[in-house]
Amino acid sequence: MGMTTAAPHVMVLPFPAQGHVTPLMELSHRLVDRGFQVTFVVTEPIHALVFGALRPPAAAGGSALPDGIRLVSVPDGLADGDDRRSLSRFLDCLSRSVPGYVEQLIRETKVKWLVGDVNMGMCFEAARRLGVRVAAVFPASAACLGTLFKVPQLIEDGVFDEKGYPKRHDSLEIAPGMPPVFPSQMPWSIDGAVEGQEVGYQLVSGNTQAARVHAETIVCNSFLDAEAAAFELFPGILPVGPLSADAALLKPVGQLLPEDTGCLRWLDAQPDGSVVYVAFGSFAIFNPRQFEELALGLELTGRPFLWVVRPDFRTAGDGGASKAWFEEFQARVAGTGMVVSWCPQQKVLAHRAVACFVSHCGWNSTMEGVRNGVRFLCWPYFVDQFPNRSYICDIWRTGVAVSPGEDGVVTKEEVSSKVGQVVGDEGIAARARRLKDAACRCAGEGGSSHENLNRLADLLRE
Repeated sequence: MGMTTAAPHVMVLPFPAQGHVTPLMELSHRLVDRGFQVTFVVTEPIHALVFGALRPPAAAGGSALPDGIRLVSVPDGLADGDDRRSLSRFLDCLSRSVPGYVEQLIRETKVKWLVGDVNMGMCFEAARRLGVRVAAVFPASAACLGTLFKVPQLIEDGVFDEKGYPKRHDSLEIAPGMPPVFPSQMPWSIDGAVEGQEVGYQLVSGNTQAARVHAETIVCNSFLDAEAAAFELFPGILPVGPLSADAALLKPVGQLLPEDTGCLRWLDAQPDGSVVYVAFGSFAIFNPRQFEELALGLELTGRPFLWVVRPDFRTAGDGGASKAWFEEFQARVAGTGMVVSWCPQQKVLAHRAVACFVSHCGWNSTMEGVRNGVRFLCWPYFVDQFPNRSYICDIWRTGVAVSPGEDGVVTKEEVSSKVGQVVGDEGIAARARRLKDAACRCAGEGGSSHENLNRLADLLRE
């Protein structure tokens, strides 16, 4: 940068969860590449986790984040002892607390633009009041956001009541080539309790409305070929993906758990296209029975596997026994299987040794898999993961899904046979390669996502 002009300064505001911090951090890197300075706003618990994960004690020295990105924290409105896993309570506190702090930060930083997660739409009005312009980012699929835009219409059509409760339980199609809508799998259905769902619905619809009213542009981490039908139906949503850290995958993407990089050395020792990579994102939880079936299913495949088991991945069942059982399992598979608590997923999926990705199908994981031409075994857990499974299995046909038995449990035999099916299917492999090529075209110089990023940058310079 010449000395003549200061770098334009924008504020980036993700919803405080891993699946949101990552794509907004990736977008921030793309803005820094284009000469911007970014103030990246996260809540205090997230701030502590990001910094904890960025600076393992061993790697002392050096700045954690690249020049141009400054991490700033605000309180999330919860007390220290509060359970951040109760989503409706978390959302409620967040929406009461965060807008005031963001307003204060905007006054102090004097930014002209807020680049905000649609899921933080509750802050958009405050920004506009202060004369700050808003660009919205949706971290999931265009189909998912388009479906949210359609909700008022769906209420009119009798699919939901005015509080967001499903009145129909069959799936419905918005457009050919778009994943069907499952009325009982909406973003506000996560919290089982009635009042939780109502709070969730109010917040989700309020945020979506705020994005429509206050944002001058809405971008999402997707690309034209992945969601042709959705982009045709909702031309106001612009694809800028698939986003990544950078070509060499060196820039930090705001991980909330320390990564185990030993798995990359382990992968280096495996043959091409041999490893089953298993990871369920930052939220999914398995009960002890399901956990055990998955473990035994991986062993049954007879293939090398890399399995990410977060510290909180299992519900407390018969605590002691299952812990002992799992240690015995790990000892038994030590030659073939590797279990880690968190890994640099983008680097793993880019590795030549990976054969397939057993995934919960969160959108970031889906895009990372697609970008690397990886085949999927889909095991969705909640909300948008079900339409993402439809994309993978029915629309792109780059994977298959597990089928739970009568009791809701996916058996070890099912795990093993489906892994075999995915790895053995040449058609799936070819389609995954084609989709990867399309993703690279869109994200590359002159591609539609690349052009949309340039347009966004031009707008943010105004």
